[in-house]
Amino acid sequence: MTPTLRRLPQLVIGLLTFGVGLGLVVQGANGQGPWTVFHEGFADHTPLSIGTATIATGILLLIATLGLKVPIGIGTILNVALIGPATDATIWLVDTPDSTAGRAALTILGPLVTALGSGLYLGVHLGPGPRDGLMTGLNQRGLSVRTARFLIEAVAFTAGVVLGGTFGWGTVWWLLTIGPAVQWMLRPFDRGPLTRS
Repeated sequence: MTPTLRRLPQLVIGLLTFGVGLGLVVQGANGQGPWTVFHEGFADHTPLSIGTATIATGILLLIATLGLKVPIGIGTILNVALIGPATDATIWLVDTPDSTAGRAALTILGPLVTALGSGLYLGVHLGPGPRDGLMTGLNQRGLSVRTARFLIEAVAFTAGVVLGGTFGWGTVWWLLTIGPAVQWMLRPFDRGPLTRS
């Protein structure tokens, strides 16, 4: 079995877990991360579900990433293909709780589950997601990673708000927790660059 094939299960589990986290925060209904605000707003104005809007956005960003000549991998392709359906499945399976406490619990749990998924899929080093690829491409053209990431997230969030996506205290919670949580979750799952396998 090749090193890539050995890493595929962790990649797939990570991407599906990532999608579950996004679905949980949507059902928490207290606001979500910038990209999910955009996907929800996009879905509200089309026949698409939030998950399908995620896929459509991922395809467009993948094209932009290729245009910027950023290398992609199987992880990039599976990112586009798996996260959206996992999000939709979670939204279908998990109802928005009637209680304030239940909605708060989903809102708090969502980014932590997403961070676990990020740690799993990033740890296999099989290609960045299309949003990360776009950030890398802009960085290669002179923007700092921090500035590139901020601009991408700000544009997605602003467009999502204009389109009617849900934001609130959960958005603030997402922004405060997702970075540190991903960094913490990546440590136990990082398998190092593929060349080390």
